[in-house]
Amino acid sequence: MTTSSNSSNPSQAQTSGMWGGRFSEATDAFVTEFTASVQFDQRTYKQDIAGSIAHATMLAKVGVLTEQERDDIINGLNTIKSEIEAGQFEWRIDLEDVHMNIESRLTQRIGITGKKLHTGRSRNDQVATDIRLYVRDEIDAILKLLEKLQKGILRLASNNTQTIMPGFTHLQTAQPVTFGHHLMAWFEMLVRDSERLIDCRKRVNRMPLGSAALAGTTYPIDRAFTAELLSFEAVAENSLDAVSDRDFAIEFNAAAALIMMHLSRMSEELILWTSAQFKFVNIPDRFCTGSSIMPQKKNPDVSELVRGKTGRVYGDLMSLLTLMKGQPLAYNKDNQEDKEPLFDAIDTIRGSLMAFADMIPALVPNIDIMREAALRGFSTATDLADYLVKNGVAFRDAHEIVGKAVALGVQESKDLSELTLEQLQQFSDLIQADVFEKALTLEASVNARNHIGGTAPAQVAAAIERAHTRLEKLYA
Repeated sequence: MTTSSNSSNPSQAQTSGMWGGRFSEATDAFVTEFTASVQFDQRTYKQDIAGSIAHATMLAKVGVLTEQERDDIINGLNTIKSEIEAGQFEWRIDLEDVHMNIESRLTQRIGITGKKLHTGRSRNDQVATDIRLYVRDEIDAILKLLEKLQKGILRLASNNTQTIMPGFTHLQTAQPVTFGHHLMAWFEMLVRDSERLIDCRKRVNRMPLGSAALAGTTYPIDRAFTAELLSFEAVAENSLDAVSDRDFAIEFNAAAALIMMHLSRMSEELILWTSAQFKFVNIPDRFCTGSSIMPQKKNPDVSELVRGKTGRVYGDLMSLLTLMKGQPLAYNKDNQEDKEPLFDAIDTIRGSLMAFADMIPALVPNIDIMREAALRGFSTATDLADYLVKNGVAFRDAHEIVGKAVALGVQESKDLSELTLEQLQQFSDLIQADVFEKALTLEASVNARNHIGGTAPAQVAAAIERAHTRLEKLYA
């Protein structure tokens, strides 16, 4: 519902019956619309109703409400929840926000008892509670998506422990690695993301309710009981801080920005790998689009869009940081602006993770092309240097010897493995015929890195097994 406005026309002025007693003139219609948040905070209706039910239950426990009043309030709130979910609830901008819309409707349904619900609380601690409950629920949902993506990566990696591809630094061929090893690097990024969210959830899960406007309340409330009803791990210790703190939202958005950064890095690699110049992987058609003019095109639009949306979430984080930097204690109307960047980050990250959780496990590696690419760029040069070191050459000298061999390879357009033994021996007589088997094959190179964290197929397989155990503990 929207309200047109013209501040010069007194007939269009409005006021709110929820707080208008202090005012001698009605609020301008434009100001009513400008200051309203119900257009976007209505998505927290479940958390608002849950918080109100817990608050009413607590008020009855301490004798502020009767049991009948409590039951009437709870039944009324549950009916309102059903109305909202059935699309039968009228959201009114003149009632400002989700809290007043629900409270007004409750009073319509059950009469004066509905007006007693707000006893011992303020919208300041109410909104802070609602947002914390909402973020907590969203963290749980996002963690499930992260887990789905992580398990999908593990499945793909387990099928490619021996698939050899070039590893890159500076986007230049560096050393051979396995595709499974590369995928496990993605996995490690995402595990850190999960750990951050789980840790963030601990600070989200502290209850502000009971702080009232800023100083607490004169009513004999039982905050610990309310916290238990709402599954909060603790109550906020200081009322001033509790109503004005948005650290938890900033921390969540920071974690979201890191997740998007990781997805963007993965996206960039997928965009490169699916190009005609790389052709390392195929993305199923259902995750791609075509061109309106070029019939041959198959565009990795999901990856490109996630890469683009990353900047959006960075902006959401900066919005919250900027919002809070100049605020004195305690609550200020500025904090109404916390919701849109928070909600946007949540929506963006959920959509991005949903797409990746389905797309990544469906990737099809072009094994032969990957292997052929690993044979280019002298990727086994370090292995040749290590071979010389093991035969008694100082590493810096070995480095120089191999550099000269690479220069010859460049001159003759041959990989080191394609040079003859005689050609290699002109740089060092310590190079023997076993160099081809021990150092210059791709398999020898990856198998030689046989330690925890290395790219050897056996180590990658072991890392995948450990990863499954780590996920079980992480999400226990």
